Amino acid sequence: MGSGHAKYLIEGQVSGAVLTAISDVSPERLAAAKAQWGEGIRGFESASDMFRSGLIDGVLLCTPHYDHPRQAIEALGCGLHVLVEKPAGVYTKQVREMNEAAARSGKVFGIMYNQRTNPLYAKLKDLIASGELGEIRRTNWIITNWYRPQAYYDSGGWRATWAGEGGGVLINQDPHQLDLWQWTTGLKPARMRAFCGFGKHRDIEVENDVTAYVEYENGATGVFVTSTFECPGTNRYEISADRGKIVIENDNMTFWRLRQPESEFNRTNKESFAQPEVWKFDVPIAPGGSQHKEITQNWTDAILKGTPLLAPGEEGIHGLTLSNAMLLSAWTDDWVEFPIDEELFYEKLQERIAASAVTVG
Repeated sequence: MGSGHAKYLIEGQVSGAVLTAISDVSPERLAAAKAQWGEGIRGFESASDMFRSGLIDGVLLCTPHYDHPRQAIEALGCGLHVLVEKPAGVYTKQVREMNEAAARSGKVFGIMYNQRTNPLYAKLKDLIASGELGEIRRTNWIITNWYRPQAYYDSGGWRATWAGEGGGVLINQDPHQLDLWQWTTGLKPARMRAFCGFGKHRDIEVENDVTAYVEYENGATGVFVTSTFECPGTNRYEISADRGKIVIENDNMTFWRLRQPESEFNRTNKESFAQPEVWKFDVPIAPGGSQHKEITQNWTDAILKGTPLLAPGEEGIHGLTLSNAMLLSAWTDDWVEFPIDEELFYEKLQERIAASAVTVG
């Protein structure tokens, strides 16, 4: 991901931002990057040295998941603005410390939730926030098109291990969907029950099959289903509400709109098998959504112009809380109440790290 971000920065695609320095623990990768991008970019084998170099105003962190909070806290402490890749971290206890450091710093802190720029999800959030759907009653997201063969997991010893990656499909593939699930609806979870398959049909340690059921504070319910072994997979997000139903699938949004809110119809109707009149139509979606580049541009504009962040870094904890709750529910074979027990999750995670097949420094 770092190479991808560097490319559009070098090409000048982000107004107001200049790539000045890079850091990598591999001297070979640093040398290759300088050979490709030119000697004008300073290379550092130590991220700490780069943070303290005085050459940069902000940093985009594209490092292993466990390193995100630690490096963000260090960079903020050096007076740098920070844009962190997803996920915010592996466990909410550490991410909360990162958020607190960001709040103290007064610096611009963003997260690379590039799917928030997708016009489909931006439109959905707008429709829900405007009241067009009325009160939400049920959410369902089936996201099983993350197919990964065993060869993918065998490509790196850190992959799909508790010590190296900190989880599986929830921490690697699904952070965007978990963020969008809560961002678009604005619903607050009350409790969750989840079932996880660990190493299902694959020789890995971590979860690669998840079915979670959540109850929200307003009485609505939700289901989230994900995996990495189904082929062909499905990506279908459905929201049922008082004024109808919206489905996002195959890059299209379909709205079944009730002419009369269901609650109103039910209150006044006297016929046993009657139902509200329904209008079905495709919602027009504006073009656009330049993903990573748009988030980086927005972060840059926030630094230079005070533009509001589309993806504030502090919001990274919300989707991570959902994934932590799913794992904790599976590990304890029980319901998990919100806010989750962060200490218990950390304890259970450490048990799995201790038994992991890979060790990291």
